[in-house]
Amino acid sequence: MPKILVTITILFLFSFSSFSQKTNLSGILTDESEKTPIYNSVVALLTPKDSILYRFTRSDKEGKFNIKNIEAGNYILMTTHSQYADYLDAITLEDGEKNIGTIALISKMKLLKEIIINTGSIRVKGDTTSYRASDFKVDANANVEELLKKLPGIQVDKNGTIKAMGETVEKVLVDGEEFFGDDPGMAVKNLRADAVKEVQVFNKKSDQAEFTGIDDGETKKTINLKLKEDKKKGYFGKIDAANQPFSDTDSRYNINSMFSSFKGKRKLSAFLLNGNTGQDGLSWQDNDKFGGRDDISMNMDDDGNVSYEWTGGNNDEEPYVDTQNGFIKNTNAGLQYSNKWNDKQTLNLSPKYNKQIYTNNNIRNVRTQVGETQLNENTSTVSNVNRGNFKVNATYDVKLDSLNSIKFTAKTNFYNTESDEFINGTTTGNGVLKNKQEKTFITNSDKQSLQANILFRHKFTKERRTFSLNGNWNMLHTNSDNFLKSFNESYNEGVFSSRDDVDQNKIGEKTNQDLGLNITYTEPLNKNFALQFGYQITHNTGKSNYLTYDYSKDTGDYDLVVESLSNQFRQTITTHRPNIKLSYNAKKINYSFGSGFGFTSFDLLDQTLNKEYKRHYTNFFPTANFSYKYKSNSNLRFSYEGATKQPTINQLQPLRNNQDFFNQILGNPDLKQSFTNRISIFHNTYSILTESQFYQNITFSSTSNLISYNKDIDPENAKTITTPINTNGNFSGNFYFGYGFKVKKIDLYVNLNPSLNYNKYVLSINNKINNSNTLNSGFGIYLNKFKEKKYEFSLSNNFSNNRNSTSQNDEIKSFNTNNLSLEIGVYFREKWKLSTDYNLFSRQKTVDFQTNLTNQLWNARLQRTFKNDEFTAYIMVRDILNQNIGINRYVYENIIGEEQNDRLKRYVMVGLTWNFKNKDTAAKK
Repeated sequence: MPKILVTITILFLFSFSSFSQKTNLSGILTDESEKTPIYNSVVALLTPKDSILYRFTRSDKEGKFNIKNIEAGNYILMTTHSQYADYLDAITLEDGEKNIGTIALISKMKLLKEIIINTGSIRVKGDTTSYRASDFKVDANANVEELLKKLPGIQVDKNGTIKAMGETVEKVLVDGEEFFGDDPGMAVKNLRADAVKEVQVFNKKSDQAEFTGIDDGETKKTINLKLKEDKKKGYFGKIDAANQPFSDTDSRYNINSMFSSFKGKRKLSAFLLNGNTGQDGLSWQDNDKFGGRDDISMNMDDDGNVSYEWTGGNNDEEPYVDTQNGFIKNTNAGLQYSNKWNDKQTLNLSPKYNKQIYTNNNIRNVRTQVGETQLNENTSTVSNVNRGNFKVNATYDVKLDSLNSIKFTAKTNFYNTESDEFINGTTTGNGVLKNKQEKTFITNSDKQSLQANILFRHKFTKERRTFSLNGNWNMLHTNSDNFLKSFNESYNEGVFSSRDDVDQNKIGEKTNQDLGLNITYTEPLNKNFALQFGYQITHNTGKSNYLTYDYSKDTGDYDLVVESLSNQFRQTITTHRPNIKLSYNAKKINYSFGSGFGFTSFDLLDQTLNKEYKRHYTNFFPTANFSYKYKSNSNLRFSYEGATKQPTINQLQPLRNNQDFFNQILGNPDLKQSFTNRISIFHNTYSILTESQFYQNITFSSTSNLISYNKDIDPENAKTITTPINTNGNFSGNFYFGYGFKVKKIDLYVNLNPSLNYNKYVLSINNKINNSNTLNSGFGIYLNKFKEKKYEFSLSNNFSNNRNSTSQNDEIKSFNTNNLSLEIGVYFREKWKLSTDYNLFSRQKTVDFQTNLTNQLWNARLQRTFKNDEFTAYIMVRDILNQNIGINRYVYENIIGEEQNDRLKRYVMVGLTWNFKNKDTAAKK
């Protein structure tokens, strides 16, 4: 009995001792402004390691709270209330009672936003997420791109595309101003990370929405780089030069330089990039920016905006340049100047120059199914392109007073292209030769584009009542001088039957001008509702003179006019477009709906054939947008668009094009305009505490009277005549999913991206309707981990499957591709770093592709920094295994194809980088 009493006593004392090691936390919640107690607010403790809820309670009528039986340690204190902004703070609890006193919460009505994180590195306020740059360590002299890779919720892929919270970043600002225009990569690649104080990520509203205060649902994911104050008063820059040692005259080289000088609100930057390794080459999207397209017709997009392109003449003067393939020598230079005076006048000036010398060899195999016959077209193309571009963008914005402002914008673009293209091809059907073709096409074209815009904005004394007047003028002029030589042979049952030779000079001159005026008025109905009225008028005039001359053996010159390939066009297009929209804007819910109506008169005169085409269109553009922000950094968006689209003149009555003798296009004057319905749903949520993001995007569209094509394919000689027609039953659906999170125990970031795309396209082959069904599915996974000055590691894998079937052939065409990518960086001896990246590309063997094609791309770089990290010496090896190939496989409609292109293979470069900046004042002393 005494032993039992002793045991019970010991257990009681042990329990009491254990209980005494716990603590209680108490405090009071009050309104920051009113100083009144806050009742029924949740007060919670989270474990900082994994953000799991540990304890919680609610405040009483006096605002008091008390959380009991808490183990000593570190926690995150969080409060949440329906009428007040969330509050978060780090807290350490020790033995005994802990009273943290009064916590003043900010009313959501006052804040108009939902959350504030009161910690150091990341701060969230409404739609804006701010990162303190100094808390995210990067290499010495690293650029902003390297900094962004370290920020939670932001991804930068190997192509430089930036995504924030699952959305692609479209704009990068520096202290709120544009930096080298709308190119996000220019700022992040050419600004130093140590010059940035804060990185802000937000959804930038349209200029119209920012002016009127009425949300129109149009936003762009934007990053704003706030510079440190001391960096606004000096200069910094970089010079990077690398060359291939021990090589012949065609050695690889890169010379990149950048200089920036900031003084208050005056920013001056310049860059010069020169090399022949393919870096900094223009992608195909940049072709539009540099005036690459100039075929003029009248089109309306899904928003009802009017654009004009020539399609009455030849549209093939501009060669296609794919800078991912081939060999390119590139010079890219630019200057950026911006300044603001008295917060009333802002000037932004950005001239740019680009020069490219491009060569490529392309081998293409295309298989077309026509009934029981399979036509195989094998083509070899050698391309040489020399093109240059000079453009200037200038913006001058003046605030006349508190209610009025005026903005002037001017753009010029001068573009020259010289190219030659040699094509050698044969077509067989079921193993029997059908035709042969040899062709040389030489291009010389000059283009000048001029644009001017003036925007006047007025705000009335009544909030959200506004008036704006926007006038614009655009002019595009093109001169072309091209030569076509082709030898075309037709075969019957494999036996030669006929030959057609072409030797012609094609001279074209085109000029297009349009004037536009857009008037917008907004009227608030009450606190949340507003009406927007608009009226747009555009007037376009254009002319096109296109002459084709045959070569004359008698004179030895091109002086025989080919009437069927020559013409003169004149056109006038006038469009009136009234529109109305009702919008509702609140803290969490925004929506709008309305419609525009387009009344278009189209007058085209073919002076050569003395034919006039007059058409009148009435277009209808309904729109609806809805967004629901149910908590900070979490929103749901829905949008609907309906749009009519009329056929172009090229589809109604094109000029016959003989550049490809065995593939010709005819017009169809009976075409109807099409109508497209498009629905899009986007959801996104992001948690700073757990560093996780979750986003989905679903899009569905259907088009009635889609302008499709009928292809009359003669299986005997493989000659195709294509005619545009209207078809029904066309629709597509796309689904994209993303989930990113951080495994905090091992400090590993994980991102998962499945996707699914389906498309049904209706066309006609030999006047028989053919349904083409294409299904693309994919899954991507991305892993990332790094430790400052120790190592960097990322691993990704992207798998995709392409499936296609047509109603004329029950066989399903399917093939898989996979890309495994690994990047590793290791630091040693403080100044040394070894980095390497490896890609394994796999392409499945199929009935159509008899090669299970796999290749590896492995690169490595060794570098050392010295003199306080001011200089960096490095040696790099590209394509160590010498397996870099340019290959693409595709399936659509009744076509399956494969293309191979030249690629730059293994080479070694030695380089030196000098990062310079002005010394701090303290350092100078």
